[in-house]
Amino acid sequence: MTAATEAWKAIGRGLSAGLLLLVLGIGVLTIGVPAVTGGVPLSILTGSMSPSLPAGSLVVVKPTPFDEVQVGDVLTYQLESGQPTLVTHRVTARVADSATGETRFITQGDANEVADAEPVRPVQIRGTVWYAVPLLGWANQFLDGSARQWLVALVAGGLLVYAGVMAVSGVRDRRRTTDAASVTEPEPVTGVGG
Repeated sequence: MTAATEAWKAIGRGLSAGLLLLVLGIGVLTIGVPAVTGGVPLSILTGSMSPSLPAGSLVVVKPTPFDEVQVGDVLTYQLESGQPTLVTHRVTARVADSATGETRFITQGDANEVADAEPVRPVQIRGTVWYAVPLLGWANQFLDGSARQWLVALVAGGLLVYAGVMAVSGVRDRRRTTDAASVTEPEPVTGVGG
């Protein structure tokens, strides 16, 4: 093989390894870590938290006890207690309800001019944003539960097939190198006399 062919193969292997590591890293950040820690991956659908969390970001929300929520935290809460609609906004103040004395949070989107209409009660809180991954929220929103299951199975199968092909290719290349090295060229015969 020529040096150029070897260089292109090395570049291809490097790009393949980099892509594989990227896919695995994204999987760990968006599926593995939330599953282990009890977090929940959610999609930011609007621009109310721009520029810190633009629309299309995937956020991982970790369960946070009510008494640990601080002013400045980005809070995910139910718009109405018991309802599935969620909002992710920043806590701007901690207040006590004048009638009950219950502590509540005033929230506001970073891009919004005014605070949210209703203070957030403890029963509405789902958690605080732990970290975000830009743009992956669009993919998360696009893939519903059943589509996500077959896509994960397809990607995992594809990665396994790819790993098998790379292993077989590596073994074949080593054999060729070993076979080429074991074939010795005959030594030149030098004539005597004359």
